[in-house]
Amino acid sequence: MPRRRLIIVSLTAALAVLIAGGAYAVARPRPAAPVSVPSPAPAASPSASPSPPPGADITGGPLNLLIVGVDTRIDEPGWQPHSDALMILHITRDLRAAYLTSLPRDLVVDVPAFPPAGFRGGTHKITEAMAYGSAVPGGRPDPAQGVRLLATTVGNYTGIKRFDATAVISMEGYDDLIDALGGVRIHVDVQTPSIHRKPDGTRRAGDGDPQQVYRVGTMTMTGWQAIDYARQRYLTGGDYTRQRHHRQLLKAMLTAATDEGLLRDVTRMESVLAAVAGTLVFDGGAHTAVDLAFALSHLRPADLTLVGLPGDAVYESGAYVGEALNPPSADYFKCLRAGTLPAFTHDHPDLVDRA
Repeated sequence: MPRRRLIIVSLTAALAVLIAGGAYAVARPRPAAPVSVPSPAPAASPSASPSPPPGADITGGPLNLLIVGVDTRIDEPGWQPHSDALMILHITRDLRAAYLTSLPRDLVVDVPAFPPAGFRGGTHKITEAMAYGSAVPGGRPDPAQGVRLLATTVGNYTGIKRFDATAVISMEGYDDLIDALGGVRIHVDVQTPSIHRKPDGTRRAGDGDPQQVYRVGTMTMTGWQAIDYARQRYLTGGDYTRQRHHRQLLKAMLTAATDEGLLRDVTRMESVLAAVAGTLVFDGGAHTAVDLAFALSHLRPADLTLVGLPGDAVYESGAYVGEALNPPSADYFKCLRAGTLPAFTHDHPDLVDRA
């Protein structure tokens, strides 16, 4: 299969790809409803055929999308892109339901050799796969190159032969998108103090500064609040709690866009595109993320199931080396490949995120 081109698009596309994949087939036309036949009329000049909506030729599944959140501090010396958030979106064969789960950033995996970056392979934390793959001898790191190694690494671990689309998203870049949506409503499931922000949103300079605290309950969050809430990991459950909050945020964004009717309105989507400043790298083949959003816009937040996979810390000689997922995780990916995730979530209700 030829390599797909990498397209730079606005963060609005990040929202679109949450409900979209990249495996395509020719759409099956719907049968027309019966109509009465009028008496013949004088011949007239033929009118132009209406243009099909975006993504009209996209159908079929199952689809698997890799979503990567990157902390893009590109101005720092020695910066390398790491996958700070790593999620897999699975859309069922009938395109009527979707499942979103996460992999720990410190998951210990085998990272294969990657000649374009001069990387020889080895056992590492999965967050480092993108950094190793992004290396450009004598040049700046290339995240678009690094995601190729990351996708291969994730595919080897999960048994997913290929991803139908990938999206690499700047976590900081979400701020403007969320504000353009008018904020998002999130149920804070555990009291979450911020190590990064003061209550007014300015950055904390040290432990002596007051800190923003997100208290249990449902609240409407602005862009900076939502991103700040989702970044915190010094909580009970550590990074696994942070993963859950990442998933909550993406579902809240989908809910906001659906409530606003954004995903079916090209003009408004373009307006939001102009309003946001962040970018992402999106690989969706011949279709844009807007195409995909329209093709799957019938999916609703209630059709998106959030699944948290359990894991434990791994130590060697008393030193922390990373994380390993527990046995139910292997069953999750086995069911994903077999198309039986509804049965898995029915049998493992404790792994389904509850609002």
